[in-house]
Parts: sequence; C-alpha cells; structure tokens
Amino acid sequence: MKIAVLVSVGRHPVSGVARYSRNDAAALTLALSLVKMHKATLDVLHAGDPSNPALQEYLALGARSVEVLETRASDGVQADAASPLAARLRGYDLVLTGTRAEGAFDSGVLPYRVAAALDMPLVGAAVDVTLRDGCAEVRQFMPKGLRRRVEVRLPALIAVHPLANATPTYAYARLREGTIRPVAASTVVNADATNPDNLAWTTRPVTAKPVRLAAAEKRSGHARMLSATTTESRGGSVVIEGSSVEKAQVILAYLREHQLVDY
Repeated sequence: MKIAVLVSVGRHPVSGVARYSRNDAAALTLALSLVKMHKATLDVLHAGDPSNPALQEYLALGARSVEVLETRASDGVQADAASPLAARLRGYDLVLTGTRAEGAFDSGVLPYRVAAALDMPLVGAAVDVTLRDGCAEVRQFMPKGLRRRVEVRLPALIAVHPLANATPTYAYARLREGTIRPVAASTVVNADATNPDNLAWTTRPVTAKPVRLAAAEKRSGHARMLSATTTESRGGSVVIEGSSVEKAQVILAYLREHQLVDY
C-alpha cells in the first residue's frame, strides 16, 4: 500500500513566523500510525519553495524526507499546485492532508481540486482513520460534539480535521537525519494567472478579526435565566428623525454610558 501526505507551510498565530501547519502535522501523525500497522510506504509531498525552513520541522515530526515540487514559474508567477500534485499522486492508495492551510486567505479547496483531478472520492473533517479490506473507515468531526462514521473505498483522499486524535511528537534528532528533496515539477500556470487582477494579490499574515463591542451585562443571574426562556424587550431606542449628527450623538452617548469608549 502506498500512502502520501500533503503538507503546507503554516504561520505562528502571534509572531507570524513560518512553521509547520498543525492541520498537516495531524495528517502526518495519522499516516505514520497507519504505515506502522499496515507496513505501507509513505511519501510526504509539498508544492512550493524547497528552501523554506519550515519544511524541516516535518522531518522532526516523523517524515524521513519531504519531496518538494518546485511550482514557481520562471516569470515569478506562482504556478498552480493542484496540477503537479495530482500528476505526482497517481497510483497512491491513500492521500492524507489537512483541511486547509494557515495563511490569511486560504480557501481549503486544494484537496477537492486534487481529488477531482485524480477522480477519487474525498472525505473531509476526519478525526481518525482505520484501514481494512480495501476500504477506509473514517470518523468525521461534526458540529456540537457529534461524530459520524463513513466508509470509503480506496483509493481515496482524506482531509484531516485539526481536532483529530493525533498528538505529533517532535524530535530534533529526526530533523538532522531527514532530507528535503527538491523535484522539478511541470510549472502549469492557470489561465487566470495572467489576469492583471489576479496578479495584484499578495500573501500576508492573517490580521486580527474585529472585536464586536458589547455592553456589560448588569442584570442578576435570575433575570438572565428568565430572559433565556421568555421573550422580553431589552430596552434601547430607535432614532429615525433628526440629522446624522444627532443620530451619531445618540450612539456616542450609548457607548459612553456602557463604558465602551473612553472619550
């Protein structure tokens, strides 16, 4: 059995420094356990820049080597990663990856594009994987603590949820023993890549989400419990008449009353 893991470069949530992706690290940990149980072969693949130091951290997490498909075109345009990955992954029985990368605007559609190119089924939000009789039994993460078991016939692509039952182990000795292997990939650029509107996009660390201002709750616990079971008016005022300045003064007065602004 041949198993492949797709890994990406993540970002530290505070400093923004490039590091291994926690989602892909969980996928790698699950793959290592499957390789040990079924005596399969494992290949770890990345499409991007082989000189990125964050890729070496996957060696410390258990990968013997990381094969990097260089996908940057000669004119500096970032080539499509799905096409060379799909070409490299033909013939594999199981492909594991994270649900999405950890950049600012990553969409999480790469697993779907690779699965579509390979014409294989995809199972998302996996928390654990069991292989038997040419099939993979996947337990999926569902909202509100629910779980669901699905069975898919191999070959298949499985996207691992960040809350998967996997605890990566970091060992510096493995980092020193492993290797990063750059491989020249076919730099197939999307037709949309030549569009000037698409070339204007840049990659940057994720920005902090705006915090919604909320007035402090001054009611007693009993009153809050009653409001959860009954429909009642919470007060407030609706300002329709007046100029924009007068309406702004009403809003500013509310913010000052609840100490949401200090001016």
